[in-house]
Parts: sequence; structure tokens; C-alpha cells
Amino acid sequence: MKEKKSVDRELVEMSAPFTLNRREFLKLLSGGIIISFSLENIYGWEEAPQQRRSRREPDDPNAYLIIGEDGTVTCLSGKIEMGQGVITSLPQMLAEELEVPLESVKIVLGDTDLCPYDRGTFGSRSTKFYGPLLRAAAAEAREVLIELAAEQLGLPKDKLYVKEGFVIEKNNPKKKLSYASLTKGKKIERRFGKEAPLKPVSGFSVCGKPRYRTDSHEKVTGEAKFAGDIHLEGMVYARILRPPAHRAQLKSVDTSSAEKMADVQVVRDGDLIAVLHPTPDGAAEALKKIKAQFVIPKEDLDQNNIYDHLLSVASNEEVIEQKGDLEQGKKLVSQLFEETYLNCYVAHAPIETHTALAKVEGNKAVVWASSQTPFRAKDEVAQVLGLPAENVRVIAPFVGGGFGGKTRNGQVVEAARLSKLTGKPVQVAWTRGEEFFFDNYRPASIIKIKSGLDDQNKIVYWHFENFYAGERSSQMYYDVPHYQTVMHGSWGRGGSRIHPFGVGAWRGPGSNTNIYARESHIDVMASKVGMDALEFRLKNLGSDKRMQRVLKAAAEKFGWTPAKSPSGRGYGIACLDYLGTYVALCAHVDVDKKSGKIQARRVVVAQDTGTIINPQGIRIQIEGCVAMGLGYCFTEEIHFKGGKILDTNFDTYEFSRFSWMPKIEVVLVENPDLAPQGCGEPAITGMGAVMANAVYDAIGIRFFELPMTPQRVKSALT
Repeated sequence: MKEKKSVDRELVEMSAPFTLNRREFLKLLSGGIIISFSLENIYGWEEAPQQRRSRREPDDPNAYLIIGEDGTVTCLSGKIEMGQGVITSLPQMLAEELEVPLESVKIVLGDTDLCPYDRGTFGSRSTKFYGPLLRAAAAEAREVLIELAAEQLGLPKDKLYVKEGFVIEKNNPKKKLSYASLTKGKKIERRFGKEAPLKPVSGFSVCGKPRYRTDSHEKVTGEAKFAGDIHLEGMVYARILRPPAHRAQLKSVDTSSAEKMADVQVVRDGDLIAVLHPTPDGAAEALKKIKAQFVIPKEDLDQNNIYDHLLSVASNEEVIEQKGDLEQGKKLVSQLFEETYLNCYVAHAPIETHTALAKVEGNKAVVWASSQTPFRAKDEVAQVLGLPAENVRVIAPFVGGGFGGKTRNGQVVEAARLSKLTGKPVQVAWTRGEEFFFDNYRPASIIKIKSGLDDQNKIVYWHFENFYAGERSSQMYYDVPHYQTVMHGSWGRGGSRIHPFGVGAWRGPGSNTNIYARESHIDVMASKVGMDALEFRLKNLGSDKRMQRVLKAAAEKFGWTPAKSPSGRGYGIACLDYLGTYVALCAHVDVDKKSGKIQARRVVVAQDTGTIINPQGIRIQIEGCVAMGLGYCFTEEIHFKGGKILDTNFDTYEFSRFSWMPKIEVVLVENPDLAPQGCGEPAITGMGAVMANAVYDAIGIRFFELPMTPQRVKSALT
């Protein structure tokens, strides 16, 4: 039986992009009940109050839940799907409150003409912040349906209930009205209120049940549409002249040979020099014909001296949090510890490179974009083309991985400019080399920690100094009476100006570095005083029962037995709080002392993510975190010389391979009293620490810099 296309797939495949706007889309859905609600002031961004006030916040209701005449439910969300699974978890939450089958809920994502404004998909925030509003809107819709049924049946509302898409009389179940019959020919718009009661977790029948991803069939069969799969009549492919290094200046260029090639169009518009051809290969061949000379500035920065540079230009410290008095804490110390932890530049390296197809006709533009921020892309296209924002439509098909790297939209702007200049639909798909060159890497950063224990092995003093990693997850969750966390610059606050190239958010921005440093340092102290790593953590967590429960769950599943490290077993442990999601990891590694290769044998992850919406989705997310995290632990590192990037493909930049995969076991620690928390990023942020701790336990060598490459391991062993 042929699979029925969902609304969002049909929209992606539209060949006439200017024929359907939001109003017409609502007409297409044949009326129904529209519940509108606002996202304003519900995002918990870690920003100063003045920064939050200056953010673009919509005044109009910016999310819509539509119940159609046929009983289907359609959610329009500005989020995008890039593998994290919101295409399934958000509909689950809707289906739960409306008491409809999950299969009857459709979702349209990332279309700026049809969906409400959204800042972007990042930070493990979609289910955490957007999901509760969907539940609330669905609950409001449920109450509207009951009101309509009460009017038709002449019954009090309290005599009715909803189930499986029907409003039913309690005393006579055969007397019922379908949602379709109630909404037919009617369109009721109501501002969302908080009066509608939400279902208790104990009453869940859709949420909390494992569901395979609703996009899995499309992706497994190859039917899924990504930006590079969109084809329009008359479209051409572009290749763009690129500099050999950042800050290189174009001295001369000769495009005459390319211009002589059949079907090739050469475009030069200021800094943009491109060749266009009806085929990708033809465009690539034309680009080779261009002769260009660049002036490359002489720069000495590389991966070996970057840390000295960052320290030399460090800004004044900013206090992130503090408690007690550091001087008083020092007086309580019987053993003092001081270490420095280093993290290098790491690339996002998504399988799908930055891709966009733009079609500009007259004063309107439509773009299919591989982007985590379609609304930002819309604004950028409008600005560069000089168009009103309402004349620009960005559609986000499936995105082939982002990890924070597709929040910037360089390829979108390039495609839009070229389409306007040529009058043709233009696709820009970055090559792998361009993807590496223009990446906004996880920033190289330094963490300096000073700490002290009293004579009872309790942490009484802690000073955490962060250089450029970002503040996320630098906050203290151990029970320490005297501590201070300070930051010198951040990737998000002018950090790019001090790096030799762009930096930005990388799956759990800041957290990978901060947790690696803190949880490594916790192990340093435990080992020095001869305490088991788990015992030491439990002793110093104080009254944090939630973290203790997560740690114990991981340890129990792992079969942790107490021992002083290094024990030679290759066991490691780490715990973390990632924006409200609690995670504990246990790992077992082997280290080949001859080759220096580290092999992860087993990883157990226990995670308390609050109320569980889709346990199957959470497990998949955690497994993906472990798999991807091995890369930054063991091999991933950008090599460079000044502005020249030396890693341009996967022959030198090595990320996780199937042969590296350990046995991965997931423990979902239930916490129904807490609202759903983020899941896409938390587990990966603990991988650096748990692997470094396991390696120390195996060979007695502490690595204060990631990645722990075979070369570094062999060097440390000699």
C-alpha cells in the first residue's frame, strides 16, 4: 500500500512556491478549530535581562494548532527536523491531550510562510519549551470541542468526555460526536488561556510509550527530501571562487577560460564570483578554469600555540556565580589541587553540507534551505535582496545534521544573490572542503581549576576559571561552601574576534569543555585521597537526591565495584546537570599501549529527563550522543596555520567509526513530577570526562587535553 504523503512533504515538493500563503493554507485545511497561543517569554535563555528584552519577540500569537474537518490535527511549528525526533515527540504531546491516535496528527515544520516565528532549533529546547505549549493548546481545543458537543447534544459539559477523536456522553457511550462533525464548516479562533486542565502523567496513553520515529520510513527508503533533493525547472548549480585562507585578499582573477565553456554562466558581483551550469559536475569543471591570485597574510597561530594566544588576549573576568568566601574556604583546606584543562577546535562536520536552492522572481523569493534557523535566513535574504520580509519564504526540508553548525546561513544568502542576478533557480551546495573552511568551530578553550579538600575529604574550596568555552554547565552542583566561577570571554560574546576563524555553538556549547574539566578534576581529587570515584561524588553531592539517584542508577546497571583509581580496570564515571537534565555515565575502556589506541568497550548512561514523552526517541538520542562523542574524545581536532585550514576532508579529520562503537546501555530514570527536559545534547557533554577518567584508571596517566589521540597516548606512555 502506498504511503500517504504528509502535509509537510507535499509542501516541500511544491513546484509553484508563490501560490500558497498561510491564509490559503488554512483554507486548504477546510476550516476547523484554530487554537492560537504565544511563545513570548517562555524561553529560558541564559542571557542577561537587558539581552532578553532586546530579543525579537512576536506580539501576535505565534503558534497554531488546527483541527480539520476530517478530524486530523495539524501543528505548525517553526522548529526543524534534523534527526532529533521532534517530528514524533511534539505530535505525541498533541495526541495525548486531544485523545486522538498519533497517526491522525500531522506536523508542518520550518516553513516561514506557514509557521510561527521561531528563533531556531538548538539547545535541546524544542520538546522542553515548545512541547508544553502544544499540550496546553490541545487541552484548550479539547475544551472547545466539548463545549460544541454540549450545545449540539443539549447536555452539560460535565456529562461528556473525549476519547479517540470523539466527544462521548458518559452515561450513554453510544451517543457521541466526532471531531470532524463538530468542526465541519466552522472556524473558531481563540486566544490560548491556562484554564484548560492538562492530563496527569498517570493518565498518559500516548506519551511515555515507545514510538519509532514517524520519518523513519522516508529516511530508510530514501524518499525523504533534503535541500539538495529539491529540483525546479530551469535550475542551475553554482560553484563559487573561495579564498585559500581566512583573511586572504583577491589580487587578480581571470574568468575567460570558464566563460568559453558551453552552458556556463560566470557571475561577478562584488565579492561574489561564481560559475553556474545545469549540472554540478559542469559547474565544478568551470570553477577549475578560473585563474585567481590571492594575497595571504603571514600568521603564526596554529593548534600548538593557540592556547598561549588565547590567554594573552583574555578579557577581564566576569563572575558567573559564587557562594561563600574564597579566602575563608582556603583556610579550611588540608589538600590543595590546581590543574589546567584544554580543548581544541572541533568541526561540526555534518554529513549533509550547507545547501540551499533559491528562486527569485520579481519582488518575491523562496528558498529551500538546510538550516537550523529558517526565520533568520528569511531576514538575511530579505536584507541582501532589498525585499520586504513578507516577500521571502524559506522552507526547511529535512536537515541532514546540524549540531549547532547550521545556525548560520551563508549558503542561503549566496543562492539568493545568484538567483536574483541570473533570473534562474540556483542551488548552492558547499563541498566538503567549503564545509570545513566556513565552519564555526567549537572554540579552543582553557579551564583552570583550583580546589581544596578538608580533612574529611569534603570539597570546601573551588575556583573555576573559564577562557572562551562559554558559561553553560560551568555552574556548581556539588555541595561546596566556598566557590566562584568566572569567565574570560565566550564564543557567543565577541569570541570570534580573538580566534583566527569563526567559532560558535557545537552540540552542547560550552558544556563539553566545562564538564570535561570539572569531572576530570573531581577524579583527580578522589584519586589523590584514595577514594573510589563514585563514593567521592556521592559524599560531595550533599542533599542532591536527584543526582545521587541518577549516579546510583548508572553504577548499578554498570556493575560498579569500589576501587581506588588507577585500578587497571579502565573504568570511568562522570555526572552532570545540563540545563535541568541530569546524566550519569559509566564507561569501560581498553588502551593498547603499543599503538596508543583507546577502545571503548561499554558505556552506560542513566538520564533523568523529567517526564518521558518518547522513551524510544530518548534512547536513540542518547546512543547518538555516545557515538558522536567518541570523536571529540579520541581524534577530532582542527589543524590550521593562521587562517589556512589544513583539514578539508575526512582523510585527515577523523570522527567516530562503526568499529569504535562500544556496547551502549541506557537507563531512563523516571521523574514524572518534573516537566520534560532537553534530551538531544546532554549525554554527549559527559563523554570527554568519562573517557578521560576511564583512560586514567586503565594506565594511570591523566590527559588534561582532548582529544586523546594515539600519538598523545604513546607519547605519554614513553
